[in-house]
Amino acid sequence: MRKAIEQLPGSRIREVANAGMGRSDVLAFWFGESDEVTPEAVRAAAADSLARGETFYAHNLGMAELREALASYTSALHGAVSIDRIAVTSSGVSALMLATQMLVGAGDEVVAVVPVWPNLTVQPAIMGANVVRVALVPRDGAWALDLDKLLAAITPATRMLLVNAPNNPTGWTLTRAEQQAILDRCRKTGTWIVADEVYERLWFGEGVRGEPGANGCAPSFLDIANDKDRLIVVHSFSKSFLMTGWRLGWMVLPDGHLDAVGKLIEFNTSCAPVFVQRGGLAGLQTAQTTVPELAARMKACRDRLVGGLRQLPGVQLGNPLGGMYAFFRVPGASDDSLAFAKHLVTEHGLGLAPGVAFGDEAQGWLRWCFASRDPSRLDQGLARLASALRL
Repeated sequence: MRKAIEQLPGSRIREVANAGMGRSDVLAFWFGESDEVTPEAVRAAAADSLARGETFYAHNLGMAELREALASYTSALHGAVSIDRIAVTSSGVSALMLATQMLVGAGDEVVAVVPVWPNLTVQPAIMGANVVRVALVPRDGAWALDLDKLLAAITPATRMLLVNAPNNPTGWTLTRAEQQAILDRCRKTGTWIVADEVYERLWFGEGVRGEPGANGCAPSFLDIANDKDRLIVVHSFSKSFLMTGWRLGWMVLPDGHLDAVGKLIEFNTSCAPVFVQRGGLAGLQTAQTTVPELAARMKACRDRLVGGLRQLPGVQLGNPLGGMYAFFRVPGASDDSLAFAKHLVTEHGLGLAPGVAFGDEAQGWLRWCFASRDPSRLDQGLARLASALRL
């Protein structure tokens, strides 16, 4: 076995979850998914596909109907994107791995903005790349980008920049000015940008910083890049379409790179199942109403949880502008957030993700997924956290 594989870290979130699995009394907010089921129209489309016997291999790049729908969906949000730039993948994380396989190899330098979902930084490590971590800076409970530090870290030796915004776990989002500065720098250095924008529709920042928002999504690199830029944008049906268990995503590529990605898909997963793609197509057909409605429910949950957390003594947090997480610091977690998260599960029945799961930069913080169809669960969780902090 390769040393890089032997040294892969285990999931700290899963470690906490395992401590509470099988307990009916645990309020679980540790994973990054809503507890709402997939919409009926999506489930029905997949069921109909199975009933028709659509159980065979599909095109590597995805069904033409789905790719066309994704091109239209993306174009409506960010300007014209042709079907020749769209590849359907077996999940967003698969899309990220495909981008990594496409761009980096052993010894290459990758810059990543952290803290971040650990898969983003582990994938290039699997490929033998050297990952340079540029940390966001916490200020009064909110996280911000040190733009000068990031730009200085991107050099002609940097093969790929990884950036997830809106960010999991912090809720930080890039401003349009920051995106432009990053794009300008990467154009000069020849660096590829891989932008994980899976939370773009779960965005609550319209008008907060004078940002554009009429299209109902966070600022995207697609808004300012051209089709020749070294930019790959990764998306997923998991979050905004309530399809976490379906494993379906897509990539927006520069012109001329579709064939190469098709080959990689063939050698990784071959294709996404047809019935899953039919579900995704149904999700896109109803997205004009279902996605904004979901975002509104998420915002209500965010406001409820953040307001409650701010009533607890010693809690530090900002107001997340995007995503589905409150990321906060509490007394007692500063030295070992993993141990504190396990304590919350075993002693108080509250399941949260430890900040250290997203990198040492987030030690002492906790992540709470507020995507709940029943907001009263958030109130119950707040009561349990308050009880833990009083001890």
